[in-house]
Amino acid sequence: MFTRKALDLKSTAILEGFPEYVAQEAKAEELRLFTLGIVPGVLQTMDYARAIAAGAVQRRNITQDQADERVTYLARRQASLRREPPPVIHAVLDESCIRRPIGGPAVMAAQLDHLVAFASLPNTLLQVAPFGIGEARAFDLPVYILTFADRSLMSYAESAQQGNLERDSGAVRPILTAYYQLQAIALSQAESVVLIRQLREELP
Repeated sequence: MFTRKALDLKSTAILEGFPEYVAQEAKAEELRLFTLGIVPGVLQTMDYARAIAAGAVQRRNITQDQADERVTYLARRQASLRREPPPVIHAVLDESCIRRPIGGPAVMAAQLDHLVAFASLPNTLLQVAPFGIGEARAFDLPVYILTFADRSLMSYAESAQQGNLERDSGAVRPILTAYYQLQAIALSQAESVVLIRQLREELP
């Protein structure tokens, strides 16, 4: 189980509020997420995650030690979601997530295969929000929504420099409504898997 003490914020360069969100994520019954640009952490392969971290090192945003800690932290986070019973995970990915090449063809091919496998699990739903929906896309930043056993809600949203954890269920409900609206105009899971497989076939 994650706690704030488990992470040294001075050395990992992880956004404020995120460790607390992850601690709550480990308790949630349902997880809804939307991301753009890159595949969300909980769906990343370790090679894909290492490539993302390596890019941050090359840009001198973080050190190699911080990159290694980020990848280790992600692996622990993913493990916490494989608990029994597992949480229900709804994932809507902007089309940019599956089209942006990360880590080279082999890494990207494995990542696309991983997404297809994720979509086949009994506790998951994977959808792609295509470029064609344009301005109808509900969010311009990554958004995570948690639902707990008592049906209370919590959300987390972040920019490049700041993370914000919202603990008030009343404030989260409009975000949840916008998420449902996004799901309604996104590709179905079957259509999303077809698109991912098509992109996978284009890779070596």
